[in-house]
Amino acid sequence: MATATMTSKGQITVPKEVRDDLNLVAGSKVMFVKLRSGQYRLIARTGRVEDLAGMLYDPDRPALTIDEINDAIAEGGAESGMRGLDH
Repeated sequence: MATATMTSKGQITVPKEVRDDLNLVAGSKVMFVKLRSGQYRLIARTGRVEDLAGMLYDPDRPALTIDEINDAIAEGGAESGMRGLDH
């Protein structure tokens, strides 16, 4: 298992084994995605958007209906539109 140690400045060196597996080169971007479990997943931004498919899948959570998805999108849009407004 590859490990790394964080410096006092919050920096880590990604082990060569991991860099090779993720095709990371100098200047590559990585995302840290927080999962529902509270854990994080490191995602190399070198791939395609299709590589993210299923990443947030939770087999213990029932699928949403189209109406529930539309309601969640509308609610999120309304909340983001209200940011910064006094109410």
